[in-house]
Amino acid sequence: MNTTTVPGSRLPTTIPEYLDQLRAALTGADKAMIQDAVYDAEEYLRSEMAENPGRSEAEVIASVAGSYGAPDEVADIYRETEVTVARALRPPVPPKRTSALGRFFGVVADPRAYGALFYMLLSLITGIFYSVWALMGFSTSTGLLTVIIGIPLLLLFLMSIRLLSLAEGRVVEVLLGVRMPRRPLYTQRDKPWMTRLKELFTDGRTWTALMYMVLMLPLGILYFCVAIALLSTSLGLIASPLALFVGQGYVFTFGNWNLVTEAPWLLPLFSVIGFILLFATLHLARAVGLFHGWLAKHLLVRTPVV
Repeated sequence: MNTTTVPGSRLPTTIPEYLDQLRAALTGADKAMIQDAVYDAEEYLRSEMAENPGRSEAEVIASVAGSYGAPDEVADIYRETEVTVARALRPPVPPKRTSALGRFFGVVADPRAYGALFYMLLSLITGIFYSVWALMGFSTSTGLLTVIIGIPLLLLFLMSIRLLSLAEGRVVEVLLGVRMPRRPLYTQRDKPWMTRLKELFTDGRTWTALMYMVLMLPLGILYFCVAIALLSTSLGLIASPLALFVGQGYVFTFGNWNLVTEAPWLLPLFSVIGFILLFATLHLARAVGLFHGWLAKHLLVRTPVV
């Protein structure tokens, strides 16, 4: 296991300094994990400060260093925990196939392909909701900036975008297998309110998350239509031989042919084509899952500043 520590660093005397050292100790780790670690550390230190109102930050940090740990120790614990949790949650790895046919048909044993396919079907609903919320919320709040209610409404809207991005990250992690944040973004709570509100506007991830919500409408429509078209076509072709048992009134056409009456011997061939198309659909779903996981990672997770 590769760990990154900060050798020789002194024990921090303030919570922001502690969090800065923790981020530095986690350099190179998954940025979603860094966001979770920083948030957890801040929550713990703030709760300790609340329980010890008569003590300074330096005294509280020194007292909890033995139980919670110094920043580099906490970083090592998070790295080890991340590996343990990832192994526990990892779906069964399908056996490696050496032949091209084995790799093609082996996708049926890949759980990520089914998760990505379900995400493609679900994305129409989430895409419509996210985009309508983003477009209506942004247009309404900015349109009311000329009156006093516009500014707090815009702030609430931007905070809701962060909340939605956190919820979407959980969906992406469960269905697509991409590590996403499980905690909100860290905000240094001892900063003045105006400074924190200014950071909400200047934080690039606020706007990339908003862009993600808007993009989900065309992407959701595309994902859903492609998934439905391929699934219905492949399943229809697979079931085509059943047309022989339905009766002469059933029509299964290919070009100008009604295969049921003119070429029934071709129906088993179309059924085989349907099976192949179904496996190709799973491959495409897995590729879409990889692409969308990459997109969500880059637009919804803030790169830590060390």
